[in-house]
Amino acid sequence: MKITINDHRKIFAVQDEFNKAFPKFKIDFFEKPSKAGSAPSKKMVKHASKTLGQCRSAHNKGAISITAGMNVAMVEQNFRDVFELAVQVFQKSGNGWVKAEGDTSLVEQSE
Repeated sequence: MKITINDHRKIFAVQDEFNKAFPKFKIDFFEKPSKAGSAPSKKMVKHASKTLGQCRSAHNKGAISITAGMNVAMVEQNFRDVFELAVQVFQKSGNGWVKAEGDTSLVEQSE
């Protein structure tokens, strides 16, 4: 799957697209770092109606490819390296969500 990334795209749209492709997973975004080039914020975005531009300091556009064979760490790293978006992937556990381990494969959990 490819997810289009640009400053005007809403967070909930990316979350929905990701969840449709990988129903046992969800993706959450962190707030923009306090300074360009600094470590990502540790605060999660509370309002999914924010735009991606409000969550990052780099403002390039493009698409990110996510395949079922990728693991969680690769997905998080791609968002960070290519688009300076800090994300965290969660997986369904019972009636709730838990942080997915980095080596968890998207394909193993989606089947």
